[in-house]
Amino acid sequence: MKYVINNQVVLSRAPEGPLASYIGSFAKSVSAQGYAPDSIYRRILLAACFSRWLRRNAVARRRIASDHPARYLRYRARQVRIARGDAAALRHFIDFLRQEGVIPAEKISASRLIPAEQCAQAYEQYLREDCAVSRATVVNYVPFARDFLKDRFGDGPATLSDLRACDVVRFVQRQARRLHVKRAQLMTAALRSFLRYARYRGEVTLDLAAAVPAVANWTMTTIPRAIAPDQVRRLLADVDRHTAVGRRDYAILLLLARLGLRSSAVVLLELDDIDWKAGCLRVGAKGDRRLELPLSQEVGQAIAAYLRGGRPHSTSRRVFLRAKAPICGFRGSSSVASLVRHSIMRAGVEAPTYGAHQFRHGLATEMLRQGASLGEIGDVLGHRHPDTTRIYTKVDLKALHTLAQPWPGGVR
Repeated sequence: MKYVINNQVVLSRAPEGPLASYIGSFAKSVSAQGYAPDSIYRRILLAACFSRWLRRNAVARRRIASDHPARYLRYRARQVRIARGDAAALRHFIDFLRQEGVIPAEKISASRLIPAEQCAQAYEQYLREDCAVSRATVVNYVPFARDFLKDRFGDGPATLSDLRACDVVRFVQRQARRLHVKRAQLMTAALRSFLRYARYRGEVTLDLAAAVPAVANWTMTTIPRAIAPDQVRRLLADVDRHTAVGRRDYAILLLLARLGLRSSAVVLLELDDIDWKAGCLRVGAKGDRRLELPLSQEVGQAIAAYLRGGRPHSTSRRVFLRAKAPICGFRGSSSVASLVRHSIMRAGVEAPTYGAHQFRHGLATEMLRQGASLGEIGDVLGHRHPDTTRIYTKVDLKALHTLAQPWPGGVR
């Protein structure tokens, strides 16, 4: 007797086992994420077969462990040919069950972590709970602390009282050679934070944070690499706005070029951030700040065209969504960077880089040439410090030429 799930998946029998009652809700979740019918069927079939296997092996729902999916797939491989993507499909089901609280979340036992990782984990908890720093600070600081501990102690005991200034200096000197200057400065800030934490715990008596070397940083040593206005026009004209993906990409490129948004702000932009009546956008900026930017007619029409004729149906509040399942917001800034790179290569425009930040530089450069003040440019770009905006004075070469004094004695 056939069994229908969610009015779209037909199985040869009703689901059995400890997870049978959750397969229907899983089917609805997969369908809502925009998967194709064949992909939905495969996921539901594997979920039903996995639940049946658990029943045969007398595994209760709360006893399901992280190794059970792999064990089931090995069993399945002896019965039928494993299809490509079966492992990922089963992981999808397991992730759904964990998010719903049906089975316990997978936890890495502290005993399985080497001492250096345990110490880094404690430092992370200290940042989150005691210091209440931003998520970005935690994400940036903890890996450097972990690398430092592994470099000094390896797999052995992480005895912080054994740390010396020479350990700190040696690590910074070795790492700074392979890092960009901004990344190297972030590393030194993270180390100072961790060493202050070690002293706070009482395991280090010396002020080792003072031993962290400063990374040399000469400001305004380079000219911002900005895409030219005519190349921006060519790039935008090349986008095919007759397709859903084209309408999405066009709106994103306009936000980068006309408002100078960072790729992270584009990724995190939500429907509630757009005030259509007031004609403005509220976007995130560095330091957990929020900026309010004017929404021009050109940008507003592009976003509206995507929302009406390109954005897939989704419960997500993100403005820009993936075009393929799972239908959700972009996972990170790299998605916008990839979109920019492919757009530039397809259009064949001349651009200084393949990155998204060049549009931000291009907007600032053009505003300066049109007579905008550095304060106005800083307000649009969301700069907290005037010094951050001063670098754009170097790109107005025509204005600088008027300040140049003639060479004594004339041209030779």
